[in-house]
Amino acid sequence: MTYVITQRCCNDASCVAECPVDCIRPRPEDPEFATAEMLYIDPGTCIDCGACFEACPVDAVYAEDELPAGLEEFSAINAGWFQRHPLSLDITPVTTPARLERGRGPLRVAIVGTGPAACYTAEQLLARGEVEIDMIDRLPTPWGLLRYGVAPDHDRTRGVAETFTAAFKRDAVRFHLGAEVGTDITHAELAERCHAVVYAVGASGDKALGIPGENLAGSVAATEFVAWYNGHPDYADRSFDLSAERAVVVGNGNVALDVARILTLPPDRLARTDIADHALEALRDSAIREVVVLGRRGPLQAGYTGAELLALGGLPGVDLVVDPADLVLDPADEEFLASEDASYAAQTKWRILTELAGRPPRAGDRRIVLRFWTAPTALTGPDRVTGLEVVRTEAVHTDGVVGARATEDVDSLETGLVLRAVGYRGNPVPGLPFDTERGVLPTDGARVLDDAGTPLPGVYATGWIKRGARGVIGTNRTDATDTVTALVDDFRAGLLPPPAAPAGALTELLRERRPDLVDRSGWAAVDRAERAAGATDKRSRRTFTTVAEVVRAARGE
Repeated sequence: MTYVITQRCCNDASCVAECPVDCIRPRPEDPEFATAEMLYIDPGTCIDCGACFEACPVDAVYAEDELPAGLEEFSAINAGWFQRHPLSLDITPVTTPARLERGRGPLRVAIVGTGPAACYTAEQLLARGEVEIDMIDRLPTPWGLLRYGVAPDHDRTRGVAETFTAAFKRDAVRFHLGAEVGTDITHAELAERCHAVVYAVGASGDKALGIPGENLAGSVAATEFVAWYNGHPDYADRSFDLSAERAVVVGNGNVALDVARILTLPPDRLARTDIADHALEALRDSAIREVVVLGRRGPLQAGYTGAELLALGGLPGVDLVVDPADLVLDPADEEFLASEDASYAAQTKWRILTELAGRPPRAGDRRIVLRFWTAPTALTGPDRVTGLEVVRTEAVHTDGVVGARATEDVDSLETGLVLRAVGYRGNPVPGLPFDTERGVLPTDGARVLDDAGTPLPGVYATGWIKRGARGVIGTNRTDATDTVTALVDDFRAGLLPPPAAPAGALTELLRERRPDLVDRSGWAAVDRAERAAGATDKRSRRTFTTVAEVVRAARGE
């Protein structure tokens, strides 16, 4: 028997270090790791020890003969990776990270943000030696996209947060939840109280379509919709018109599939999750029966993972429709798909799409339609969206990059809701330079640059605000390694100015300015209260959706 990695893989490689026979690929040091959608276990080498099962933070690993219904195909997907990439046990030497010298006093670091990128950074700093870490978030709750970005029916993916909770129990880590840099404290004030500041604020903005009618009511950023159904305090009072029978999602990434899935899943199934109560109530009354997902390029360029696509095809009571005509490839794409340049992920997605296009319609009262080579040109309606005009596109190959250009084939779709899922974008950080074109902090590696292109002493970035909104949760772990390495190297080289204020000064300042600040013990109280509230309905938790509600729970009220 062998173990199998399945859909929920977070790609943070926790399992790789635990495998005694080194049969999990790709490893962080492998070239394929940067673009891999998930990790795989070699069935010919696995010794059935269960170490990977114990190490997985998101419960994505199963014994092959215990795979749940709907996940059976991952046995072949794991094995297929090693047919493409035969296992080599020639281990690439890994450099041991430099540790902090004893006797120099603690390295004091402020991390702005508490999402995966921030938490992996804190975790790795703790492993380097004597450190003191202050984690700051403008929201009164931690975990960022783990809490407000992961779809509620993927609750086990949020299990990564449990590993952070365990790692941050020591006094070396302090939480300051509900404080915003730029409003409650300036970057300069923060820098005065620490050796270094790491910005891990993510990318919460959305990209625009840039077409007429985009600002009509009923045209919504998918980022806002996701935050709404996950109970983000900034969107708790929002409402979305779900009275039309068709919704259109523009975009071809995992967020687009998440939105389509949430709009079509049976509400009774969502009721078992920690979806926000207001969203569950609205979805129970929803009239939406069809969700059309538009991609301006072809199936080989789709950004979603094969695992998410496979899951979409197995939704109860939902028919997933793929037009075989959309899967007709031009000669260049055919050549690419058959070449060694095509990734295993691309080949896997192609196989799944081909199978979906060939299967008969499934019984159910809802459906999701995947349309490729289709671009929106205008949203129409007198005062709110009633339709979407689209144009058929065709491939343009330029220096190995596949683009899309409009043809003369136009169409229109009736819809009352258009969700824009064409990418996340970072927002400027007060007091720091910003690359407005890319929507990131300008960096050289992990070091934030000033307007002249010179590294700012003691200022670093990690995660989406550093590299842009791409990659899965585990990608942030590798990114954090690079950031922490740069920071520790600078500290050991004497390049970081010592704090101008004594230890504890940051906590005192934030407490003075934000009396309702939530610390680590306060968050633990919120966590217990949410779990207790959810237990009455057999849910993992009931998410508190307002700042006032969270603060009361933190105080034990």
